[in-house]
Amino acid sequence: MTSTHSIVPQLIFAAWLAVAGCHPGNAEAKRLNRACESGDATACHQIGLKLLKGEHVLRDEARGAVLLTRACDGGVFESCARLGMLYQDGTGVKQDSTVGLGLLQKSCEGGAMDGCSRLGVLYRQGAGVPRNVGRAADLFLQACDGGEATGCASLGELYAAGESVTQDFVRAAGLFQKACDGKAFSGCVGLGRLHAAGEGVMQQDSLAADFYEKACEGHDPTGCLYLGDRYETGKGRAQDFGRAADWYYRACASRQGEACFRLAELHQKGAGVFRDTERAESLTRQACEYGYQPACPKPRGA
Repeated sequence: MTSTHSIVPQLIFAAWLAVAGCHPGNAEAKRLNRACESGDATACHQIGLKLLKGEHVLRDEARGAVLLTRACDGGVFESCARLGMLYQDGTGVKQDSTVGLGLLQKSCEGGAMDGCSRLGVLYRQGAGVPRNVGRAADLFLQACDGGEATGCASLGELYAAGESVTQDFVRAAGLFQKACDGKAFSGCVGLGRLHAAGEGVMQQDSLAADFYEKACEGHDPTGCLYLGDRYETGKGRAQDFGRAADWYYRACASRQGEACFRLAELHQKGAGVFRDTERAESLTRQACEYGYQPACPKPRGA
């Protein structure tokens, strides 16, 4: 006799697909769901990711977390890494940093380089573990050598800042380039900053702007902020306040506080946009809400 527990998830999944509509991706989702229900851990990982993204199925983070748990238990360490971040953020599961940390450690030890990179971030920040930037550098290197581009970008940041490693702009540039080529767009931002400053690479404002644009097109809001600055200041791009406003708006929409503040300043002056003090004040409040402290009201007596 078929148990109710096995029927209900399949009925729910069928409903997800029905609402999602007809698309070749729906057939693939159905195939993965059947394989997952038959015990294929890799299929559970794949359909779990689709549920998190809402890719050809209705987005369901809680169900996605359940399937990633099944995949992680089945030895798919990439699932452990993604599940660890869900627990860190409280997405689809009750937030539990301790569980999240354990999952990231498990994933890294199992060879999931994304888990090593994310674990490195925790050690660098001292989030849930004692702050240990040297340990973070080792994890970033492990991830980068394993082909995880974000690890290369993070290691590049340490070399550019001289944080727990000897400052080396040339080494940083190489790591940022590797990251940028691997579509870790924070690496493109880092490389752009080095070209803007002429540190470890040739000083060239136009090339810096090119890297910022690549980062922005890859949905990195910091890249959009810096590209807006290039248009506002006329460094590496022809000065154009209207285009600067466009890039600031794009970054602000992704909760980049400084970009909201810079856009507010343009509205305050009427540079490239209509002069609108109310809009400027609203954007300034947004900038503060997004963590950009210079936009926040000063305490009385400060």
